[in-house]
Amino acid sequence: MFMGEYRHNTDSKGRIIVPARFRDELGNQLILTKGLDGCITVYTPPQWDRIIEQLYKLPNTKKESRMYIHMVTSKAAECEVDGAGRILIPQNLLEEAAIKKECVVIGVADHVEIWSSARWEAYSSIASAAFESVAEELTEFVK
Repeated sequence: MFMGEYRHNTDSKGRIIVPARFRDELGNQLILTKGLDGCITVYTPPQWDRIIEQLYKLPNTKKESRMYIHMVTSKAAECEVDGAGRILIPQNLLEEAAIKKECVVIGVADHVEIWSSARWEAYSSIASAAFESVAEELTEFVK
């Protein structure tokens, strides 16, 4: 399970260090893609296979399904963790996530997300303020 929040900087080539606590579970091959809320989502190959299986179930006759599938798959990239524990984030994903230098890597139970520090701070502030009311709304799902 992935959890925690880790602050890093991208280097001049667009690489970031994968938090040491995530490396064993993530392995050396990763799939990065456009995530929800303006982040980059990181999956292991088996997780990515499950995502693709779910995408196949979406009705391709619905425009919204096609749009979602296009964004998730066209923005996806395979990345390898190098010997120093870094990954090279493709430029298009850095731009999608508005990551210039400072970023935050967070564990989200079954996957990892990479956020620009500014976007994470804004999102986290809103989510934190709404935390209790959201918990009440989700009571039947969260016990």
